[in-house]
Amino acid sequence: MRMHTAGALLALIPLLAFPGARAEEPAVHPSAVDLFSEADAEGEDVCVGTEEQCTPDTLFALAAAPSPMGPVRIGVVPAATSVAVGGTGAFEVRNGTTGALLLSGRAESATVTLGSVLVSTTSRRLQVTCTPSASDRDARLAAGQSQGYGVYSEFVPGSNCWRVYVGERPLPVNTALEAALKAELVSRGHATAAAFWRTVTITQGETRYRVVKGGLEALSPNSVRVVPLDGLVTIAGRKYRGEAEVRLNGSGTLAGINELPLEEYLYGVVPRELGPVAFPELEALKAQAVAARTYTLSNRGKRSADGYDLTNTTSDQVYGGFQDEHPLATQAVDETAGVVAMYGGDFIDALYFSTSGGFTASNEEAFSSQPVAYLRGVPDHQRGRALEHVPSLEVFRNHANPRSLRAMRQGDFESDWAGLHRWSFSWSAEEMRQVVSAFAKQDVGRVLAIHVTERGPSGRALRIEYVTEAGTFSDTKDRIRASLRFVNADGQLQNLPSTLFFVEPVLDRHTGEVTGFEAHGGGFGHGVGLCQTGAVGMAEKKASYEDILRHYYRWVDLVRM
Repeated sequence: MRMHTAGALLALIPLLAFPGARAEEPAVHPSAVDLFSEADAEGEDVCVGTEEQCTPDTLFALAAAPSPMGPVRIGVVPAATSVAVGGTGAFEVRNGTTGALLLSGRAESATVTLGSVLVSTTSRRLQVTCTPSASDRDARLAAGQSQGYGVYSEFVPGSNCWRVYVGERPLPVNTALEAALKAELVSRGHATAAAFWRTVTITQGETRYRVVKGGLEALSPNSVRVVPLDGLVTIAGRKYRGEAEVRLNGSGTLAGINELPLEEYLYGVVPRELGPVAFPELEALKAQAVAARTYTLSNRGKRSADGYDLTNTTSDQVYGGFQDEHPLATQAVDETAGVVAMYGGDFIDALYFSTSGGFTASNEEAFSSQPVAYLRGVPDHQRGRALEHVPSLEVFRNHANPRSLRAMRQGDFESDWAGLHRWSFSWSAEEMRQVVSAFAKQDVGRVLAIHVTERGPSGRALRIEYVTEAGTFSDTKDRIRASLRFVNADGQLQNLPSTLFFVEPVLDRHTGEVTGFEAHGGGFGHGVGLCQTGAVGMAEKKASYEDILRHYYRWVDLVRM
């Protein structure tokens, strides 16, 4: 549920895809009820725990811990009817379960699809009856299956009855074992002494993975794995480290999966989440690496129903594989190898986003969840500077100019780096009618007024009301971004960048009629956790990656796995 696309900011900041909220609302951290970290007016840490809890050694430590085992699995092609896989060098295509070799190749690709083949199996089965009653047939089959016996039935047209088999033995015939199994079935009421054994062949269609390379074809009953002998694997034309697998996902289509070590995965994440070309600040990239590593470990298995851990999109973390790696991002991963952020002995939910607008949000401002101790809203500004230009709730309420989101960007860490530190949009009356009608799922007629009725401590809208001719409709928290959509340069509706905004009507000077609306806001993303452009600004001001993480994730431990 990252609230933007990877290319949404290319017109403003090239070569960068920004992250935002994760697909699920953040879970309540089990240790997040006693100790909270906030920031005072100058951005200094304030701990409300006990004196013992608030010692520096407790708040921020770099320790050692056992390393989580196993590679990560990324769904780089989440759903498709066919997936092209191969390698840049020599590779083998194998049965994903047995390891049996299916095909091999060099610097080419094979196409994997699903097919159906007829498969015949022959075994010995005990015929217990031939019944004309479908209900009797079903009852016998269900009773046998419930006790773990192999069951089967077939219709005999000449006798107008269903042969019912309960009990199965493999070939060749073993008279003694068949007699023993029959006696067992008789004792359990599934058969009588008249039951007898038959040799039965069953032919039925079964799904197979079909692998085609040139004029060669192979079938596999199990998933298909590509193992590189040298070079890299390719999936849908892109290059990846590790191995590739094609298997069924939860919806019954194919998924192309890249399986590789965690640190190598991060080589392809960090440059896509915080582009080192646009933002060449090593300490910020290190902070991004730690956040991405922690997020991965915290969410491993999140998409196990589809056969992988995470997707490669803004629904989780943007991942481009080998061809998007960059030396500076790789250095950031290597120099923080194994370092993660933890709280109360668990991986934190390391949320991060693009741009704060001057103040980050506590998790409960964006999501329907209980407060999490380490996800507190903080001012994103130079310590020691006044908050005059930071749009906190106090500023909204008390500033001489409550529309301070039009104000200068003085003091914010992100202000020199973020294209959406401040933004403005406008709607005609007709455009707003269409926007609110789409949200309300009905024609609402004229939109008469829009009111933000509740704000959080960071100034973000917590509740909004759309007053229309058809009634009043409301929305809350980060969902507001999807209900108050704006018309982009291509004429398409797009989610609002953030909930840090104010909105007001545009009135006809003569009639007082509402002719449209305009909004002025700041930030991009849900606003919870690490602010990426703020991290860049902090790094520019010589903050270390530890300082950056401590600023955005309160009272966490840095642990080397």
